[in-house]
Amino acid sequence: MSDTLRHRVRVKLLRQLAEDGVPDSEHDDPRRIAIETDLDALASVAEDDPLIEELAARYLVF
Repeated sequence: MSDTLRHRVRVKLLRQLAEDGVPDSEHDDPRRIAIETDLDALASVAEDDPLIEELAARYLVF
């Protein structure tokens, strides 16, 4: 896979989920929900969609 901005954003989001550890089944974690929502959105847009740059800025991906 090439090192596209989309790929780097996806890797960063997955790493953040992994670093957060196992989710607490008794409580909703707004951060985890936001990251998962952003991952879903990232997967559903075209390669040139401005959302990719927005997510890169939000998660400080260079």
